[in-house]
Amino acid sequence: MTVLLQRFFHNTDETLGFLFIDGVPACFTLEDQPQTVKVFSETRIPRGTYKLALTYSPKLTPKYGHDMILVSDVPGFEGIRIHAGLTDDDTAGCVLVANGARFDPAKQKMVLVDSMTAYQRIYQIITDKLKTGIGVNLTVIDDSFNPVIRGI
Repeated sequence: MTVLLQRFFHNTDETLGFLFIDGVPACFTLEDQPQTVKVFSETRIPRGTYKLALTYSPKLTPKYGHDMILVSDVPGFEGIRIHAGLTDDDTAGCVLVANGARFDPAKQKMVLVDSMTAYQRIYQIITDKLKTGIGVNLTVIDDSFNPVIRGI
């Protein structure tokens, strides 16, 4: 199984992307903004390939009722999870997933749409594979490295 997070937009507060599973579009993603120097809970993870694992999260497992997908071995980051949320205020460096995203003029930021449904869908797909004992990796690429997205 291949899981790819392809970022296609960012501003000073947030980053939008799309998650593909085995080449099939699965959902939108929302992360914090890029930073030259990491700022705790305000910086997206660097591009790269990371192992996914199912682990207990003291903050999220009680809320969701199950172990959470951990993005492992991210340099300079700990406890990066894939989960549902509404805005970049819910990320703390994590990857949020949703079926859609829209700009909210009142909040002056992107707001995710139908996040829990998307989360439940991708959680099932990824955890089914993780439970078989086969390793699953997440590869993260930036918009600046994709000529198709940039229109070049």
